[in-house]
Amino acid sequence: MTLKNLKKLIRFRKSEEGSLTVEFVIIFPLFLFLILSAVEYSLVTIKQAMLERAVDITVRDIRLSTGETMTHDSIKDAICANATIIDDCSNNLLLEMIEQSAYTGVNLPIEPTCVDRSEEVQPVTTFENGPPNALMILRACAKVDPIFPSSNMGRALVGDDELIALTATTAFVQEP
Repeated sequence: MTLKNLKKLIRFRKSEEGSLTVEFVIIFPLFLFLILSAVEYSLVTIKQAMLERAVDITVRDIRLSTGETMTHDSIKDAICANATIIDDCSNNLLLEMIEQSAYTGVNLPIEPTCVDRSEEVQPVTTFENGPPNALMILRACAKVDPIFPSSNMGRALVGDDELIALTATTAFVQEP
């Protein structure tokens, strides 16, 4: 009986069946990680590009619409209408617009002020319509949810609040 079991054990040890399964189990998680990271990064890049495009289109409309005073809400609505890929844009987008001297340099805070979903009251930002021929700086910051928050790419992109901050900054001259 033991000799029979010993022969089966030796035959099992020499068998190469299932060796491909072992390689698959070791390598598949690495490929899955790579694919998930690429998908996460590409979707965030698309959302960033759409936000920048929406801000550029809206600022172009502001520059060309002479005589029409744009309000914070109308600018925000125009950006959200052009950035269709950002989920719940009107609640996740915060705008800052300041008048800037063309001779002193930009005095915009380094860290953008973004929407804080955990608080009922949103932070106060500067938003002022400039006089004719004034240099204006507009910064839009949107918070989006990561698609795969547990992947390394998702963890690398998120901030303290587990959201990804997308910003777009532009400058324009307020036409008379």
